Amino acid sequence: MTAVLLTAAGCGDAAEPAPPPAASPQASPAPSSPPPVDDPPGTLTCAGLSAAIADASLMTPGVVDAIVRASATADAPVADAAQRLATAYASAVAAAGTENEPDAVAAVGAAASDMSSVCSDSGLKTVG
Repeated sequence: MTAVLLTAAGCGDAAEPAPPPAASPQASPAPSSPPPVDDPPGTLTCAGLSAAIADASLMTPGVVDAIVRASATADAPVADAAQRLATAYASAVAAAGTENEPDAVAAVGAAASDMSSVCSDSGLKTVG
């Protein structure tokens, strides 16, 4: 009769526990760059609006919010126009899937057009 001896890999007294994984080197934090300067006030807001109009991205989530955040340092007419845009956008989002959606989305376009005029009237080039 032939005897077969089976041993499981890793079993037995001779096996030593695996060493703990080597600690990964700490990556040094990237130097932070200063926030962009909004000079004259409203430049960043109007630039964001211009980009959104050029990209046809006003209804993309986060785009109008970014424009409104940038308007925190803008002069009153630009900041007010940004708030009107935000209101129109919120209405359009609420109207999604309803019969009012096309009109609500058109209102976002109208608010953006109005804001573009405000930017232009304020001396802040927005499109073109």
